[in-house]
Amino acid sequence: MAGIAYVEGPRGDRLAYAKTDGAGPCVVFLSGYRSDMGGTKAVHLEALAAAQGRAFLRLDYSGHGQSGGVFEEGCIGDWAADAEAVIAHAAPGPVVLVGSSMGGWIAAILARRLPQIVGFVGIAAAPDFTEDGFWAGFSEAERRQVKEEGLILRPSAYEDPYVVTRKLIEDGRAQLVLRSPLVMGWPVRLLQGTEDEAVKRETALRLLDHIDGPDVRLTLVKGADHRFSTPECLVQIEAALTEVLG
Repeated sequence: MAGIAYVEGPRGDRLAYAKTDGAGPCVVFLSGYRSDMGGTKAVHLEALAAAQGRAFLRLDYSGHGQSGGVFEEGCIGDWAADAEAVIAHAAPGPVVLVGSSMGGWIAAILARRLPQIVGFVGIAAAPDFTEDGFWAGFSEAERRQVKEEGLILRPSAYEDPYVVTRKLIEDGRAQLVLRSPLVMGWPVRLLQGTEDEAVKRETALRLLDHIDGPDVRLTLVKGADHRFSTPECLVQIEAALTEVLG
Protein backbone atom coordinates (compact mmCIF):
# COMPACT_ATOMS: atom_id res chain seq x y z
CA MET A 1 0.00 0.00 0.00
CA ALA A 2 1.10 3.54 -0.71
CA GLY A 3 2.26 5.59 2.25
CA ILE A 4 0.03 8.23 3.81
CA ALA A 5 0.83 11.87 3.07
CA TYR A 6 -0.90 15.08 4.12
CA VAL A 7 -1.84 18.42 2.64
CA GLU A 8 -3.54 21.40 4.24
CA GLY A 9 -7.18 21.58 3.23
CA PRO A 10 -9.20 24.65 2.25
CA ARG A 11 -10.41 25.18 5.85
CA GLY A 12 -7.05 24.46 7.47
CA ASP A 13 -7.65 20.79 8.25
CA ARG A 14 -4.86 18.32 7.57
CA LEU A 15 -6.11 16.07 4.76
CA ALA A 16 -4.70 12.55 4.43
CA TYR A 17 -4.13 10.86 1.09
CA ALA A 18 -2.18 8.01 -0.49
CA LYS A 19 -0.78 8.38 -4.01
CA THR A 20 0.57 5.58 -6.17
CA ASP A 21 2.71 6.90 -9.00
CA GLY A 22 2.28 5.49 -12.49
CA ALA A 23 0.86 6.12 -15.93
CA GLY A 24 -2.12 8.43 -16.34
CA PRO A 25 -4.89 9.14 -16.23
CA CYS A 26 -4.82 8.91 -12.44
CA VAL A 27 -7.67 6.90 -10.91
CA VAL A 28 -9.10 8.79 -7.92
CA PHE A 29 -11.20 6.92 -5.37
CA LEU A 30 -13.82 8.98 -3.53
CA SER A 31 -15.25 7.18 -0.52
CA GLY A 32 -18.68 7.40 1.04
CA TYR A 33 -20.38 9.10 3.96
CA ARG A 34 -18.49 8.28 7.17
CA SER A 35 -16.28 5.89 5.22
CA ASP A 36 -12.57 6.32 4.52
CA MET A 37 -9.78 5.50 2.12
CA GLY A 38 -8.91 2.28 3.98
CA GLY A 39 -12.01 0.46 2.75
CA THR A 40 -12.01 -2.75 0.75
CA LYS A 41 -12.79 -1.16 -2.62
CA ALA A 42 -10.19 1.61 -2.32
CA VAL A 43 -7.40 -0.72 -1.23
CA HIS A 44 -8.31 -3.30 -3.87
CA LEU A 45 -8.22 -0.74 -6.67
CA GLU A 46 -4.93 0.65 -5.36
CA ALA A 47 -3.38 -2.82 -5.59
CA LEU A 48 -4.81 -3.26 -9.08
CA ALA A 49 -3.38 0.09 -10.19
CA ALA A 50 0.03 -0.76 -8.76
CA ALA A 51 0.04 -4.08 -10.61
CA GLN A 52 -0.82 -2.29 -13.86
CA GLY A 53 1.64 0.56 -13.33
CA ARG A 54 -1.20 3.09 -13.18
CA ALA A 55 -1.40 6.23 -11.05
CA PHE A 56 -3.92 5.99 -8.22
CA LEU A 57 -5.09 8.36 -5.50
CA ARG A 58 -7.27 7.73 -2.46
CA LEU A 59 -8.07 10.31 0.20
CA ASP A 60 -9.93 11.09 3.39
CA TYR A 61 -12.23 14.09 3.60
CA SER A 62 -12.01 16.24 6.74
CA GLY A 63 -13.57 14.47 9.71
CA HIS A 64 -13.05 11.09 8.03
CA GLY A 65 -10.36 8.46 8.48
CA GLN A 66 -6.89 9.86 9.04
CA SER A 67 -7.71 13.46 8.17
CA GLY A 68 -8.15 16.21 10.72
CA GLY A 69 -11.39 17.95 11.50
CA VAL A 70 -14.64 16.89 13.17
CA PHE A 71 -17.14 14.85 11.15
CA GLU A 72 -20.20 16.54 12.63
CA GLU A 73 -18.87 19.96 11.58
CA GLY A 74 -18.58 18.96 7.92
CA CYS A 75 -20.99 18.91 5.00
CA ILE A 76 -21.12 17.90 1.33
CA GLY A 77 -19.68 21.19 0.08
CA ASP A 78 -16.78 20.95 2.52
CA TRP A 79 -15.95 17.40 1.52
CA ALA A 80 -16.17 18.17 -2.20
CA ALA A 81 -13.77 21.08 -1.65
CA ASP A 82 -11.44 18.72 0.26
CA ALA A 83 -11.40 16.26 -2.63
CA GLU A 84 -10.79 19.06 -5.12
CA ALA A 85 -7.86 20.34 -3.06
CA VAL A 86 -6.20 16.93 -2.75
CA ILE A 87 -6.64 16.25 -6.47
CA ALA A 88 -5.13 19.64 -7.34
CA HIS A 89 -2.17 18.88 -5.09
CA ALA A 90 -1.52 15.22 -5.86
CA ALA A 91 -3.09 14.51 -9.28
CA PRO A 92 -3.30 17.71 -11.33
CA GLY A 93 -3.41 15.91 -14.69
CA PRO A 94 -6.22 13.86 -16.28
CA VAL A 95 -8.24 11.83 -13.79
CA VAL A 96 -10.87 9.11 -13.72
CA LEU A 97 -13.13 9.45 -10.69
CA VAL A 98 -14.42 6.36 -8.90
CA GLY A 99 -17.11 7.43 -6.46
CA SER A 100 -18.68 5.12 -3.89
CA SER A 101 -22.04 6.16 -2.42
CA MET A 102 -21.56 9.80 -1.31
CA GLY A 103 -18.35 9.74 -3.34
CA GLY A 104 -20.56 9.43 -6.42
CA TRP A 105 -22.31 12.67 -5.46
CA ILE A 106 -18.97 14.38 -4.87
CA ALA A 107 -17.75 13.14 -8.26
CA ALA A 108 -20.83 14.71 -9.87
CA ILE A 109 -20.10 18.00 -8.12
CA LEU A 110 -16.49 17.88 -9.31
CA ALA A 111 -17.68 17.11 -12.84
CA ARG A 112 -18.89 20.72 -12.95
CA ARG A 113 -15.58 22.09 -11.67
CA LEU A 114 -12.65 20.04 -12.95
CA PRO A 115 -11.78 20.19 -16.65
CA GLN A 116 -9.34 17.28 -16.43
CA ILE A 117 -11.90 14.52 -15.72
CA VAL A 118 -11.86 11.86 -18.45
CA GLY A 119 -14.10 9.18 -16.90
CA PHE A 120 -16.39 8.29 -14.01
CA VAL A 121 -17.32 5.03 -12.29
CA GLY A 122 -20.16 5.32 -9.78
CA ILE A 123 -20.61 2.53 -7.21
CA ALA A 124 -24.02 2.76 -5.52
CA ALA A 125 -23.78 6.48 -6.22
CA ALA A 126 -25.91 8.55 -3.85
CA PRO A 127 -26.48 12.00 -5.37
CA ASP A 128 -28.63 14.43 -3.37
CA PHE A 129 -29.11 11.93 -0.53
CA THR A 130 -29.31 14.57 2.20
CA GLU A 131 -32.47 15.94 0.57
CA ASP A 132 -34.02 12.92 -1.14
CA GLY A 133 -32.99 10.43 1.54
CA PHE A 134 -32.55 12.07 4.94
CA TRP A 135 -34.90 15.04 4.72
CA ALA A 136 -37.56 13.30 2.64
CA GLY A 137 -37.62 10.45 5.16
CA PHE A 138 -37.87 12.60 8.28
CA SER A 139 -41.16 12.97 10.12
CA GLU A 140 -42.43 16.47 10.87
CA ALA A 141 -41.18 16.06 14.43
CA GLU A 142 -37.72 15.07 13.20
CA ARG A 143 -37.60 17.99 10.80
CA ARG A 144 -38.55 20.32 13.62
CA GLN A 145 -35.80 18.85 15.80
CA VAL A 146 -33.18 19.43 13.09
CA LYS A 147 -34.34 23.03 12.63
CA GLU A 148 -34.58 23.88 16.32
CA GLU A 149 -31.79 21.78 17.87
CA GLY A 150 -29.45 21.67 14.90
CA LEU A 151 -29.04 17.89 14.76
CA ILE A 152 -30.67 14.50 15.06
CA LEU A 153 -29.36 11.00 15.75
CA ARG A 154 -30.08 8.42 13.06
CA PRO A 155 -29.77 4.62 13.34
CA SER A 156 -27.21 2.86 11.18
CA ALA A 157 -27.30 -0.62 9.69
CA TYR A 158 -23.53 -0.89 10.06
CA GLU A 159 -22.46 0.84 13.30
CA ASP A 160 -23.54 3.13 16.12
CA PRO A 161 -26.14 5.83 15.48
CA TYR A 162 -24.80 8.88 13.70
CA VAL A 163 -25.55 12.57 13.71
CA VAL A 164 -27.33 14.41 10.89
CA THR A 165 -26.88 18.15 11.31
CA ARG A 166 -28.84 21.14 10.09
CA LYS A 167 -25.65 22.30 8.36
CA LEU A 168 -25.49 19.04 6.40
CA ILE A 169 -29.09 19.40 5.25
CA GLU A 170 -28.89 23.09 4.38
CA ASP A 171 -25.55 22.82 2.59
CA GLY A 172 -26.76 19.74 0.73
CA ARG A 173 -29.45 21.86 -0.90
CA ALA A 174 -26.74 24.06 -2.39
CA GLN A 175 -24.94 21.02 -3.81
CA LEU A 176 -27.81 19.17 -5.53
CA VAL A 177 -26.89 17.68 -8.91
CA LEU A 178 -30.16 16.11 -10.05
CA ARG A 179 -32.06 19.38 -10.36
CA SER A 180 -29.98 21.02 -13.08
CA PRO A 181 -28.01 19.80 -16.12
CA LEU A 182 -25.24 17.32 -15.38
CA VAL A 183 -22.95 17.02 -18.37
CA MET A 184 -20.40 14.21 -18.48
CA GLY A 185 -18.72 14.12 -21.85
CA TRP A 186 -16.63 11.06 -21.06
CA PRO A 187 -17.33 7.37 -20.42
CA VAL A 188 -19.55 6.76 -17.39
CA ARG A 189 -20.25 3.39 -15.76
CA LEU A 190 -22.75 3.12 -12.91
CA LEU A 191 -22.92 0.00 -10.73
CA GLN A 192 -25.87 -0.72 -8.46
CA GLY A 193 -26.80 -3.69 -6.29
CA THR A 194 -30.42 -4.83 -6.26
CA GLU A 195 -30.28 -5.51 -2.50
CA ASP A 196 -28.80 -2.12 -1.62
CA GLU A 197 -30.69 -0.95 1.48
CA ALA A 198 -29.20 2.56 1.45
CA VAL A 199 -29.44 3.56 -2.22
CA LYS A 200 -32.42 2.27 -4.18
CA ARG A 201 -32.23 1.27 -7.83
CA GLU A 202 -34.59 4.16 -8.60
CA THR A 203 -31.77 6.52 -7.65
CA ALA A 204 -29.40 4.77 -10.05
CA LEU A 205 -31.98 4.98 -12.84
CA ARG A 206 -32.63 8.64 -12.11
CA LEU A 207 -28.90 9.39 -12.29
CA LEU A 208 -28.59 7.40 -15.52
CA ASP A 209 -31.42 9.37 -17.10
CA HIS A 210 -30.14 12.69 -15.80
CA ILE A 211 -26.52 12.52 -16.97
CA ASP A 212 -26.00 14.18 -20.35
CA GLY A 213 -23.23 12.21 -22.00
CA PRO A 214 -22.40 10.11 -25.07
CA ASP A 215 -21.41 6.92 -23.23
CA VAL A 216 -23.36 6.29 -20.03
CA ARG A 217 -24.25 2.78 -18.85
CA LEU A 218 -25.82 1.30 -15.73
CA THR A 219 -25.23 -2.26 -14.52
CA LEU A 220 -27.61 -3.75 -11.95
CA VAL A 221 -26.02 -6.57 -9.97
CA LYS A 222 -28.57 -8.97 -8.53
CA GLY A 223 -28.07 -9.70 -4.86
CA ALA A 224 -25.37 -7.09 -4.23
CA ASP A 225 -25.79 -4.80 -1.22
CA HIS A 226 -24.61 -1.27 -0.52
CA ARG A 227 -21.08 -2.27 0.40
CA PHE A 228 -20.57 -3.73 -3.10
CA SER A 229 -17.29 -5.28 -1.98
CA THR A 230 -17.63 -9.04 -2.41
CA PRO A 231 -15.07 -10.67 -4.72
CA GLU A 232 -17.72 -10.78 -7.44
CA CYS A 233 -18.52 -7.09 -7.00
CA LEU A 234 -14.85 -6.16 -7.09
CA VAL A 235 -14.60 -7.93 -10.45
CA GLN A 236 -17.53 -5.81 -11.68
CA ILE A 237 -15.74 -2.64 -10.55
CA GLU A 238 -12.54 -3.71 -12.29
CA ALA A 239 -14.43 -4.34 -15.52
CA ALA A 240 -16.20 -0.97 -15.36
CA LEU A 241 -12.93 0.83 -14.69
CA THR A 242 -11.22 -0.98 -17.56
CA GLU A 243 -14.00 0.14 -19.92
CA VAL A 244 -13.74 3.74 -18.79
CA LEU A 245 -9.96 3.75 -19.13
CA GLY A 246 -10.43 2.38 -22.62
